[in-house]
Amino acid sequence: MSIDLPPDFAKWLALREPADVAARSTELVDTLRAALPGHGPLVVHDLGAGTGSLGRWLAPLLPGAQHWILYDQDPDLLGRACAGMPATAADGAPITVETRQGDLTRLTAAELADAALVTASALLDMLTVEELDRLVAACAEAGCPALFLISVTGAVRLTPADSLDDEVAAAFNAHQRRTVGGRRLLGPDAVDTCVAAFARHGVDVELRPSPWRLGPEQAALTAQWFTGWLDAAREQRPDLTTHTDEYARRRLAEAESGRLGVLVGHVDLLALRR
Repeated sequence: MSIDLPPDFAKWLALREPADVAARSTELVDTLRAALPGHGPLVVHDLGAGTGSLGRWLAPLLPGAQHWILYDQDPDLLGRACAGMPATAADGAPITVETRQGDLTRLTAAELADAALVTASALLDMLTVEELDRLVAACAEAGCPALFLISVTGAVRLTPADSLDDEVAAAFNAHQRRTVGGRRLLGPDAVDTCVAAFARHGVDVELRPSPWRLGPEQAALTAQWFTGWLDAAREQRPDLTTHTDEYARRRLAEAESGRLGVLVGHVDLLALRR
């Protein structure tokens, strides 16, 4: 899998990190913590690590010594992620880090043999059915829990409402399911596909909602999110471009002034063999 990332992608990840932190399910982490082995360092494989947001959030919530293996296709992002990881867990135990650059969709159970946990954040919607099936199979065969966070559901609610909101949302969701380089992305179908794949391997899955709730305090993120959301919808449906110009100006003015509220639907998923 190769994804063309925009040049300012690291800035986008930094802008969204507080919203991700606020949204992620600590309840699933509580369930996970009780199932983790109580001896030796925890080996955590973090897929699509980006700038390391998930590791910075999760590592302090896990007990004891940890070794994180960060995967990404972008060496610059991996460098940022490695540099930003905490050095110790909440109990003072050491945290060590290594990075692996390459195609995470080709991971095998053998490569995950040492894993106490496989994690990812905002990743599943960028996979195909076949890629997600391979990833789930590798996790199931390795026998480790999987914690996949901030997966989009396609649900978006803007406040105040506008008559064009639903039309733009439908076009955006179609864009999320587009075919790129022969790969048909799962987009909002990723969570259901993942649950079904784990079920075929006899692995139970718990789900928790993890929506972004953006208000006046997140005005910069709201404006950036809205711009990307509308641009993707227009790319999918070029006919939207001409009759959403005024809509775009109005919504961006609302976002930048803190008057636009946005709920972006996500789901967190914990796969754990009982």
